[in-house]
Amino acid sequence: MADTESQTDRETATDGSAEFRRAPLGEIEPARSRHMWTRSAVHATATDGLVVAGQWDGTVTAYDVDVLNGDAPESDSDPDPRWTVDHPDHAVGIASLGAGTGEGDGSIVVAGRGDRGTITAYDAVTGDRRWRYDTADDVGDPVKDTVFYLPYVVALETSVDADGTDRLYAAARRYERDGETRRWDSTVYSFDPDGEVRWRYETDASPIALDLAADGERLAVGYNRCLGDHDVSLVVLDTDTGELTWTWDPGTEGDRRVGDVSFDGETIAVASHGDKRGYLLGSGGAERWRVDLAVETEIDGERLYAYPNHVHAGDGRVAFVTGNTYAVESRETESRHPNEHRIAAFDADGEPLWDDPVRGFVHGLAADGERLVAPCAQNFRVRDPETHAVRWFDLGSGAGGVERVDGIATAASLAGDVVTAVEEPVRYHDDDETRGEYALRVGTLAETSSAAPIERR
Repeated sequence: MADTESQTDRETATDGSAEFRRAPLGEIEPARSRHMWTRSAVHATATDGLVVAGQWDGTVTAYDVDVLNGDAPESDSDPDPRWTVDHPDHAVGIASLGAGTGEGDGSIVVAGRGDRGTITAYDAVTGDRRWRYDTADDVGDPVKDTVFYLPYVVALETSVDADGTDRLYAAARRYERDGETRRWDSTVYSFDPDGEVRWRYETDASPIALDLAADGERLAVGYNRCLGDHDVSLVVLDTDTGELTWTWDPGTEGDRRVGDVSFDGETIAVASHGDKRGYLLGSGGAERWRVDLAVETEIDGERLYAYPNHVHAGDGRVAFVTGNTYAVESRETESRHPNEHRIAAFDADGEPLWDDPVRGFVHGLAADGERLVAPCAQNFRVRDPETHAVRWFDLGSGAGGVERVDGIATAASLAGDVVTAVEEPVRYHDDDETRGEYALRVGTLAETSSAAPIERR
């Protein structure tokens, strides 16, 4: 792992060209040293130049990209939104449904975390509500008024059927605990454009990720925690019927299973929490290859590991992102796993292509074509504000750049060359300074070349 000085020098030298403008998002409690749960969302549409931000207080605000990307990256005046609405719950996920051409046929779908776990579709042009669905009707009401017990829509995916019909897929979950007994209830949904439910897939496990095959015929569902009768980490569903087609599991002990899943043609890449490896699976779950990402490693008498939290696959290449260091015996450790907070890419045979530090916790990985964007938050074991940034990479070469922020970057979206991110303020527990603000960041990225890898040290 490169030291801080050399990493900073290399990032400056290889920084891609981008100019970012900000739009304030009001107030939010500053994050602390340890990374917090998902509190914000952002989505850039590919067709009608719209950027939508979701906030922890439920506010959803839509901006025209042309308004945000004015001639001056940092204007004295705040940009005017296209529309603003109040979502019933914390607005923690956003997707586009429909063409969104600006003529009334597109919707912005917002996923909620709150008393009702609400999914709502808003008109992309006006912000008017088109339909609403409360997932608490299926997963149950919260038994405690704390964030971890609230019904939570963890993922949204959209596609278009062969006949041109738009489809929405969603995964919702709810947690409860009674003494030593812990339980998850979850539902995966397929919705018609008008909000009617086509089918449900219900389990007693905790989903964490969805991904659709390019043909729209298969939906992969990754489960992070399996405590009950449902004891597999990956299921693949037929999108027409919701019927199970095949399953896969790393076969590890304990309830931790996977962190993310990603289709690439007939294959599925899986980031495994069970054994801290990355997998590429063929049809039916046949293992093509696996790689060690942040497996248990002994350092200074401790066995350390980090979870592979994110994966993106495309064009025969796969990139994985790892998270925080933990010790087998305790979550407190003075040492760090050598592969924590790292992005690593592999070819179709599982051979390494490139790897690079992301330096802080990545809440989610955004992708469009050959480009990846990682919003990097704090590194709670080495509290260094230089980790706060939006970083982007070319999937084939690793070439890319960085936009540093004073606060922490906690959400990102990518549509073509338009990258959007949410900055949240942070105040470390051993430092009274509040860094950054609650704001939307929008920029346009320059072209990167897959043929010219960045220099590694």
